[in-house]
Amino acid sequence: MGKIIFYEDRNFQGRNYDCMSDCSDISSYLSRVGSIRVESGCFMVYERNGFMGNQFFLKRGEYHDIQRMMSMGMMFDTIRSCRMIPPYRGSYRMRIYERDNFGGQMYELMDDCDNIMDRYRMSDCQSCHVMDGHWLMYEQPHYRGRMVYFRPGEYRSFRDMGYSNMRFMSMRRITDMC
Repeated sequence: MGKIIFYEDRNFQGRNYDCMSDCSDISSYLSRVGSIRVESGCFMVYERNGFMGNQFFLKRGEYHDIQRMMSMGMMFDTIRSCRMIPPYRGSYRMRIYERDNFGGQMYELMDDCDNIMDRYRMSDCQSCHVMDGHWLMYEQPHYRGRMVYFRPGEYRSFRDMGYSNMRFMSMRRITDMC
């Protein structure tokens, strides 16, 4: 399915850890992550153990220096867990809601949306229901800022999920060859 290799030092040096599934605690294998090689598939990496904190999407490629990844939009410099994104080839469908518990305005998306304010005149998104596909939601328009991965399921309250000070303003389908 997928394979990601974490290295303690930059440029794929030092001890490494090969991972082919979700890992809730990379620190039990390595003291730090300095570089990453994604040999196949797509992954989300997380700032904290247990898939918590800021997250960043990685597809197949070589990431020589975690510090330099910040120029690619990654908002953190410590990686403690990762989640493999399973391959998906079907349709995409997600409903976004203005308020918690699926309240307020509702819009259904089947493709990427680079700005919910421009497209729907919606200033906030506080809950969603992902029916099909895997999605990334971003705090700023045009797929910028912090991102969060959503797989199929109901997400009744972003605030209860720990995203109380984050407003999602754009959404993108994960269509890469994961």
